Amino acid sequence: MTDIAVRVENLSKQYRIGGAQARYKTMRETLMDMAAAPARRLRRLGRPAPPEETIWALEDVSFEVEQGEVVGIIGRNGAGKTTLLRILSRITEPTEGYAKIKGRVGSLLEVGTGFHPELTGRENIYLNGAILGMKRAEIERKFDEIVAFSEIEKFLDTPVKRYSSGMYVRLAFSVAAHLEPEILLVDEVLAVGDAAFQKKCLGKMGDVASEGRTVLFVSHNMAAISALCPRSVLLEEGQLACYDDTQEALEKYLNLGAVLQRIPLIERKDRRGSGRITLMDVSFTDPQGTPTPTIRSGQDTRACISYVCKDGVPLRNVVVSIAFDDYLGRHLFSCPSRISGEPFDEVPPSGRMICAIPRLPLPPGTYTFHLFCGVNNETGDWIRHAGQVSVAEGDFFGTGRLPEASRRGLLVPHHWDVE
Repeated sequence: MTDIAVRVENLSKQYRIGGAQARYKTMRETLMDMAAAPARRLRRLGRPAPPEETIWALEDVSFEVEQGEVVGIIGRNGAGKTTLLRILSRITEPTEGYAKIKGRVGSLLEVGTGFHPELTGRENIYLNGAILGMKRAEIERKFDEIVAFSEIEKFLDTPVKRYSSGMYVRLAFSVAAHLEPEILLVDEVLAVGDAAFQKKCLGKMGDVASEGRTVLFVSHNMAAISALCPRSVLLEEGQLACYDDTQEALEKYLNLGAVLQRIPLIERKDRRGSGRITLMDVSFTDPQGTPTPTIRSGQDTRACISYVCKDGVPLRNVVVSIAFDDYLGRHLFSCPSRISGEPFDEVPPSGRMICAIPRLPLPPGTYTFHLFCGVNNETGDWIRHAGQVSVAEGDFFGTGRLPEASRRGLLVPHHWDVE
C-alpha cells in the first residue's frame, strides 16, 4: 500500500472579519477586569450577543498526497491556498476537520517565516535546523551547500533584519530545501527573487522530488506548475474545485479566470490594497483614441484606466502598472510608471491614467492583464487577472509577414545588415 504523506479530511477554517485586535494588559488592568467581571455578566443576561461577521477561508476540503509526490496548489487570490499551507505547517489551527502529516515539514510561506531578525544568517541556519529536529552534526554536513546555494556568503554573519527581501528569500529557501524535510511546502514567496534564482529554486524542487520527498507548491506561475507538478489541487472560494491531473486542473482554473474577467472591474471583490484609490475600468484604444476590443500587433496602443480616490481627496506619489501574461500565466512584459520614471506627483480625485504602448509587441492571441496602483509606497489597489485583451494580426515589420505560429514570442523591432 502506498504511503500517504499528507491526509486532509473535511478541513475548514473560519476567520472573524474586523474583530478588534487584543492588546496586552497591565497586571493592574487584569485585576480590575477580574473584579468587574461578575457585574458585567449580570448586565449581559438576556441581552443578545452582537452578530459577528465571519468568513470561511477553507470549507470542507479533503485530499491525500502520496509520499514523493509533487502537487501544485492553484487558485486565484483569496481562494485559501496560503491558509491551507499555514494549517499544514502547524502555524494555524483548523476550525473543523484535520490534517495528518507524516514526516518532518520544511516550509517557506512568507518572507521571514521561521527566522529571528536579530540573529545572523549563520545562526538562523542552525536555529531552523534545530526546529526541524536535526542534530548539529547534520546541519554542519549541509551548511556549505546551503550557503553556496543562497549566494549570500558575504552577509552570512550579518543580522537578517538588515537583509533585503531577495536575500531573505534566498537564504530561507536554501535552508528549507537543504535541511532534508520529508515534506516541503513552498508558497508564492519565490516571486520575490530574481529570475535566475527562481529558475534555480524550481530546479532544486525537482531534485527534492526525485529524492522521494514530498513537495506542495503554491504558485500563480502556471508554466512552473505544469513543468513540476503531475497533479494539482484547485481551490475556489475556499472549496476544493478540482484535484486531478495538472492539465485538467489548469483548464478548469483558466475557465474560472475567464468567468472572473467578465465581471466588471468595479465589482471585483478579489482586489488587494488599502482602498485609498480604486481602479474602476480599463479600455484599450487605437492610435485615433477609439476604444477597441481587439488591438493589432505592432499598433500604437493606449491602455486607459479609470480611477477614483477615496473620499474624493487628491493623492500624491502615485505609481501605476499594467502587466501582461500569456494563457499559461507566463509573464510577458509590464509597464510600470515607477520604472519608466513617470510617477504622478498628484492625481485629481477621479480621472484616467493612460499608458501609451508604441508598437504593441504581442503576436496574435488572447492575453491576461493585471493592474497595480500604489500610493506613498503602499499598495492602493491590486487586481490580478483584471481582464483579457485580444490581439489580431498586424504588419509589425512592414513586410506583411509574421513568424510561424509555433515560434511566436514577443515581437521586437530589429534591423539586419552585412559588413
